Amino acid sequence: MTAHPRPLAVFDLDNTLAATAHRQHFLERRPKDWDAFFAAAPDDPPLDEGVALCREAAVECDIVYLTGRPERCRRDTLAWLAAYGLPEGPLHMRRQRDFRPARVTKLEILRRLGADRPVRMLVDDDQLVCDAARAAGFRVVHALWATPSQELRDAQEKEGRT
Repeated sequence: MTAHPRPLAVFDLDNTLAATAHRQHFLERRPKDWDAFFAAAPDDPPLDEGVALCREAAVECDIVYLTGRPERCRRDTLAWLAAYGLPEGPLHMRRQRDFRPARVTKLEILRRLGADRPVRMLVDDDQLVCDAARAAGFRVVHALWATPSQELRDAQEKEGRT
């Protein structure tokens, strides 16, 4: 008899686990400085509420990280997760040149994950991602513990950048 797989808990990074306020100014200029914005990500302080929820979820779930950060940020992102002692888990990132809205790209990956394993929850700060996931039948925890940023919202939804 095969054991039932542990459910998945899926966590966003920016403004869910990592505070991005210190690098928002790179998105406020015209043109936006995406290279500097992502280069500053290793200096993100952790968000205690998100980190605690992630560690708590890891007791009963396998953790998956789902971010709109581009693939080129993988090494820095994995180092950040390890530096703050977050549970190990696969990291799904935005493919090169994929500028679709986060609500589309993340839901696509969530559905793929949910086809093989039960998804216990998605934890994300993006209202449109949360709404799309809820509408698709996923349980959502809306991460409201970071300072909201209109620039980051626009980047996620209009520019498909994070």
